This record gives sequence, C-alpha cells and structure tokens, in this order.
Amino acid sequence: MNGEQQPGSTTGEDMFRKTLPLLLAATIAPNAFTQQPAFKGIETADLDRSVQPCDNFYDFSNGAWRAQNPIPASMDRWSRRWQAAEINKGRISAILNEISAKADALPGSPAQIAGDFYGACTNIKAIDAAGVTPLKPYLAEIDAIHDLAGLQNEMRSLNAMGVMVPFVIGGAQDPQAPGEIIAWVLAGGLGLPDRDYYIRPEKRFADARADYLVYIAKLFALSGTPVDEANKAAQTVMRFETELAKATLDNLATRDPHAIIHPVSFSALQKMTPHFDWESFYKSANLHSGSINVEQPEFLAQFDRQLASTPLGDWKIYLRWQLLNSSAENLSQNFVAAHFDFYQNQLAGISAPKPRITRCAETTDALFGEALGQEYVRRYFPPEAKQRAQVMVGNIVSVIRDTIENVDWMSPATKQRALEKLSSIRVKVGYPDKWKDYSHVRITRADYFADTIAASRFLVADDFSTIGKPIDRSRWDVTPASSSAGYKFLLNEITLPAGILQPPAFSLNYTDAVNYGAIGVVIGHEISHAFDDQGAEFDGQGRLDNWWTSADFERFKVRTGCLAKQFDSFTIDGPGDIYINGKLTLGESIADLGGLKISYLAFKKTPQGRSIATIDGFTPDEQFFIAWGQFIGDEIRLEKQRLMVQGDPHPVSKYRVIGPVSNFPPFAKAFGCKLGSPMVRSEAERCVVW
Repeated sequence: MNGEQQPGSTTGEDMFRKTLPLLLAATIAPNAFTQQPAFKGIETADLDRSVQPCDNFYDFSNGAWRAQNPIPASMDRWSRRWQAAEINKGRISAILNEISAKADALPGSPAQIAGDFYGACTNIKAIDAAGVTPLKPYLAEIDAIHDLAGLQNEMRSLNAMGVMVPFVIGGAQDPQAPGEIIAWVLAGGLGLPDRDYYIRPEKRFADARADYLVYIAKLFALSGTPVDEANKAAQTVMRFETELAKATLDNLATRDPHAIIHPVSFSALQKMTPHFDWESFYKSANLHSGSINVEQPEFLAQFDRQLASTPLGDWKIYLRWQLLNSSAENLSQNFVAAHFDFYQNQLAGISAPKPRITRCAETTDALFGEALGQEYVRRYFPPEAKQRAQVMVGNIVSVIRDTIENVDWMSPATKQRALEKLSSIRVKVGYPDKWKDYSHVRITRADYFADTIAASRFLVADDFSTIGKPIDRSRWDVTPASSSAGYKFLLNEITLPAGILQPPAFSLNYTDAVNYGAIGVVIGHEISHAFDDQGAEFDGQGRLDNWWTSADFERFKVRTGCLAKQFDSFTIDGPGDIYINGKLTLGESIADLGGLKISYLAFKKTPQGRSIATIDGFTPDEQFFIAWGQFIGDEIRLEKQRLMVQGDPHPVSKYRVIGPVSNFPPFAKAFGCKLGSPMVRSEAERCVVW
C-alpha cells in the first residue's frame, strides 16, 4: 500500500530493534489496554443497513457514509481514510503557518527551511507577478544548444535539477549484492501515464492523446511561443514521445523482476549507448562508476537511436517541453491551471484544485518532509502510540511465522528459507532515527521557483551521494507525516510512518477490532508483500534469488493464479466493460488476502478477539471485518478507475473489500453467510495463498 516524530530521542526505536527477535519468539503480547466502553469501536452510522453484508459487504460496511459524503470536487476518491489524509494535511498546514510566522528561526534550521519554503509557496501574488520569468534562463540554455555535445550537456544540467529526461537515474540496491547501492538507469521521458496511452486505439487513449496535444501547445504558448509554432511543437513532442513509448515496457511487464534487472559494467553501459557520453555525465554528477542496473535495455537502445537520427531542433523542442511540464505547478496560476486541467480534470475527473495552502503543505512535505516531520511527530505521534504500533507489529509477525510453519503445501526446505526471510524483515515505525540535514539548502521567501530548484538539486545530489556506498538503513524514502505505508523488496523492510498511524487506521483509543481490522491488516499486507508473486523472487537479504524448491514454486503459482483469475473477472464502474488486470494487481491482491487473514488471527489472540461480548449489536469478529471495510472502502471517480486499471497495481477499492472477505471462511461464519451468497465462494472457487 501505497494508499497511505519525537525529536531528539530514538530510544523507542532502538528498544524495538533489540526486542524484535523476542517478539518473534514470544507468544502474542498482552493487549496494551483492557476492553472498556471508553474505547471507540466501528462507525455504526456509516453502515448501509438496507444491504445485507453477505450480499455486498462493500456497500454494507460504509455505504451510508459514502452516500452522505460525496467525493469533493478537489479529490478523485473519498472515504474516511482519504478524508483523514486531507485532515492530516490541514495539521501540516497549521504547523507550517505557525513556523512561517516566526522571524527568529536560525538560518539552515528545519524551521527556517520548512517555514520559508511554505511562506514562498503561499505568496501567490509574487509568483503570479513573476509569470514565466523564472524559467526563462533555463529555456535560454536549451535555445542555445547548437550541437550534440551541447545537447548532452543540457541533459546533464536538467538531470541535476530533477528533470530527468529521457532516462531516469538514481541509487538503489545491487540485486546481486544487496548490501551495496548502485546506479539504476530507468526508462522515462513520457508525459502521458504509460506507453499504452501512446499506441492503443481505444477511445479513452485516443481522447487522452488529443487532450495532451492541446495541453502541450497551451504550455508552449504560455511560455511565449506563437500559437502556430506551439501547435507544431506539440506534434513534435508527441512523435518523439511515441517513439520512446514503443520501446518502453508496459506496467505489467515491469512487475517481473527478471524483466527489469540487467546488471552491467560502466563500459558495457557505454557500449549500449555509443552516442551518449556517460563519462561526462558521471563526472558532472559526481557519480561512482561501478556496477549499474539497466532497467530496460531496449529503451536505452531507442534513446541512442534518437540521439543519432532525430534533428537537433526536435530534441530542443522535447527538452523545452519536459522543462515546462515539470515546472508548471511551480509557476504562475495560468501554468498551474493548465497542468491541473489536463492531469487532474481530464485524466482523473477532478473538477476543482485543492486550496493553495493544502498544495503548499503537500509540496513542503514532499521536498522537506524530515524538516517538517520533527514538529509533526512532537504534536501527533506520542511515544505511547509508537510503542503500541510496535507491539502490534510483533504480534502480527508472530502469527505470520506460525502460518508459514503450518502451511501444508510447502516443503520443510522452503519453509526454512521463508522463515529466514521473515526473521530478516526490518520494520520502520513512525519516523527516522537520524534526521536528514537540509542546512546547506538555500531557501528564501523571495523566490519560490528558485526554492523548488534548490530543493530538487538537493534531493538529486543526496540520492546520488548514496551510489557506490554500503546501504544506510537509517534512511527513509517516505516522510514521517505521510499517510501511506510500503514494503521494499530489495531492502526487505516495511515502513509505517507516523502519518498513517492516525485515525481511522490506528489510535490508542480504538478497540482491538478497529486497530487490527484497519492498521493491523495494513501491517499484515505490507509484510505479506515479502511473500507475494514479486517478493517470492527475493531472499531475506533482498537478493534476486529463487529460494523455493521447484515443486513448491509451482504450487505457489497455482495458488496465486487463482487470485489473478478472480480479479480478471471484475469490471470497473460505468459503461465500457473495462476489466481489472488480475496479473497487474496480483501482488496487492495477495497482500490484501494475506493481510486480512494474518491480522484476524492476531486479533483473535487479544482480549476482545477472545471475547464474545457484542458492542452496538456486533460481535468482535463482525467488528473486525467492518473495520476493514470502513478503512479501505473508497468511492472512486470513474476517470480515476480507468487510470487505475491501466497502471495501478492496486485494485479499485470495492474489490479490495469484497475480494479478500469472499475468500475467507471466518467472514462468512461471522455474519452467518450461506454458501451461494455473493460474498461466499465455494471451496472449489476459494483462493488461499497463505
């Protein structure tokens, strides 16, 4: 899921690291609180009681809330979960408003960096007065290109400021030696969501291409290009990007680790693209020229062909476009509006932008999240919450261990490797032990665009500085205030930031049913990714390694294939019979089903889980499942659903609710659902992975 701090003290995290092995070896820890009426349970007013839970659990669990709370004009989906994420951004805005109002912050301090950046972002009058002027020096650099050497020099300059085109380069683990960070060269350079938008004939793709051409021409015109030239430039950009798209893997193909892991030496990289000077690129970026992973060799070959054959004038138009598009949201309101109209309105169905202060809070968190996060954690994530979350993690990991030990389809040899991987999983809770140092980034309130460039340069250089070095496992790739969680295959770790450890996912004041039905399933979900169709390809150290016996792996593929087939049968809302791609969503479907089962079993070992006492007329088991339906049950715009089925590995939320519960017999037992009910699959139809 991806969806989804206490300054100066790391005692809680250090203690967790020391005690995790004990948590894995121990019985389920006692509940941190006793069941009593003061604890908050499920949201009974959210239930649609006109619908039977056995007929449509998605509507039953929170249909009334969705009916009474239509999707806001500024959002592409809505539920209590997404509402909470926006409330969280309101907290961030309040912190930033308070910080930015102070004039005594020390230069280079977290307060000065975050406060001045936010202050510059919210100064719409100054930004609008500047118009396109802040971008003109960079556009002039592109206009001044007169040969291939100048073109490559400009690529290096753009790359350093975060405009990585047409390839993307960054640091990640070496798949062959996961303790080291190497350079990964990735495909990039496309303005549409993915390759299919350029080449498939269906109306929704053709419409997107037509709208994209209009958007490209509009941004060129806003930058000062005459209308006729702007329209011609749009056609040039589309032709160029289409050629890149043809050589790019689709979203399903990139889920196969073997399709995107191609280790090469520096000299081999140079041979793959003989027309590009990698030595100069590496020197300018201060990169270590060791091992490299090329994600998509055919894309790099196409890039090299374009260097050799595309007229220099077309390259300049393409680079100018990429700079305009990447900068649009940081310029005056006419640029921001054009960018919103295409990417948010036309592609995702959002009819109104979020308030400026919310967008500035989002941007500040994205670029300087660990400066902002220190104050966020102090206010909204007390040590008790971190400790409670850590106990839940230990309980859930213990249940996963029991589950692996008791599956009847794995051989002892494969079970042992799976348990070794489980014992190696690292769980990051709340916030980093070591905060990122932004003190050398020059941020002022006088020039917002310059601030965004400074921030981007810092983030690129910070990432590049890791290449050629051992992994620093203290680094976080999500911000503490983020409302999402994630698992990384190469690191074999999950991250649960403070921003997601908030209501409605988690609270010290929630019952066990709500905590385990919401954040508990999320925790189980993220850990289950270590054993989904992709995670199964990596060992406990993050190395691409088949640790299965051949017979066990075939049985695993049969079990996961069952889920892929189920989800292939699901269609999104609205006309057109657009089906979910079960193979694209397979990892998330495995994790949802595994997370639900694992968290349920952990819940059953808590005092409330062992109880038969009802609350508001619902048994503990019913409350657990309702908590999951209420947490994950989003209403999603049709336009967004169309985007999701094309490239999002997550199924639309309706099927994240009903898919797992329909495969899980304890759900049917809890609600008394009979065989033949829509929410109950027969034993022959049921999918079970873990």
